Amino acid sequence: MATARALLVASLVLSCFLLPCYGTVLFSSLQGTLIVTASPTSQQVLKAGVDKITVTWGVNQTLPAGTDSSYKTIKVKLCYARISQVDRPWRKTVDLLKKDRTCQHKVAARPYNPANRTSQSLDWTVARDVPTATYFIRAYAYDADDKEVAFGQTTDANKTTNLFQVQAISGRHATIDICSICFSVFSVVSLFGFFYNEKRKAH
Repeated sequence: MATARALLVASLVLSCFLLPCYGTVLFSSLQGTLIVTASPTSQQVLKAGVDKITVTWGVNQTLPAGTDSSYKTIKVKLCYARISQVDRPWRKTVDLLKKDRTCQHKVAARPYNPANRTSQSLDWTVARDVPTATYFIRAYAYDADDKEVAFGQTTDANKTTNLFQVQAISGRHATIDICSICFSVFSVVSLFGFFYNEKRKAH
């Protein structure tokens, strides 16, 4: 009985140590082995739902052969630059990737092609629900267990260079704007007409 109780306690203690570690990956633990580029120029403004981005990635060729041996999938994400994270806790950068809010917008996922490790690419139309902000592109390499093992991004470590902007869809249609202008002009003309008629009647 005492032995069984001791085993149970030991199991619970071991679980408490293992659970926080299981399935967690820290961004700081990843190697920046990917070279990632994107088509937008620095400070270029893209329109959500309209403009396209070409993303290209490959393994840094200065690294030893076999660096990418565990890569199975590349997932590309649109990420908030530091300037668009200020006073916005819902975009906060956290080292624990499952809690990180830097890269909330998924661009695409592609199987990693080891036969073409120097240059792989995709085209992506900026999604209609992307909010107005300043962004960069980051790519993660995943292993067979779908865990992040490496990354690359289009900006520096401080997320301050090679940034671009996205202008969100306003939700207003050009026809509505034209009708609003016409109605405003009609209202002004009608108002002047009313005062003119009142003035004539007074005389």
